Amino acid sequence: MRIKMFAAFVTTLLLVTLAISLSAAAADQQSGTWKMNSAKSNYSPGPAPKASTVKIVSDAENIKLSSDGIDAAGNPTHLEYTAKYDGKDYPITGAPNADTVAIERIDPNTLQTTVKKAGQVVMTVRTVLSDNGKTRTSTFKGKDAEGHDVNNVVVYDKQ
Repeated sequence: MRIKMFAAFVTTLLLVTLAISLSAAAADQQSGTWKMNSAKSNYSPGPAPKASTVKIVSDAENIKLSSDGIDAAGNPTHLEYTAKYDGKDYPITGAPNADTVAIERIDPNTLQTTVKKAGQVVMTVRTVLSDNGKTRTSTFKGKDAEGHDVNNVVVYDKQ
């Protein structure tokens, strides 16, 4: 009887440990497909893109982002990067004004991204996830590829 109780205890302990491990490694709320809500977004100086969809795979330490869209002139856009939340520079492709991105997680719902070209900061992006996890708001401040000031607030809805 004592052996059966001990075996049941060990089995339960292993299952709880496995469940905790799987949930810790699972994607966080940043993960998912996010579509730009143009009615709630503000592009300054503009014009706004016609469409933008961002796909994110993220956990406690890493983020992989891929963005596809249609710019204001009707041209397709594609941007992507894979980075850690450690504030170090990682390559970014598809951004006309940047070659690296550095990301820090401020809290579970807030990311601070620094975008650079040739080692110089060209843009910062603060992204805040709503408490219900259904909306991401990214505030872009910096310069575009032509050197114009950018102050965009882009709202994305989870799909």
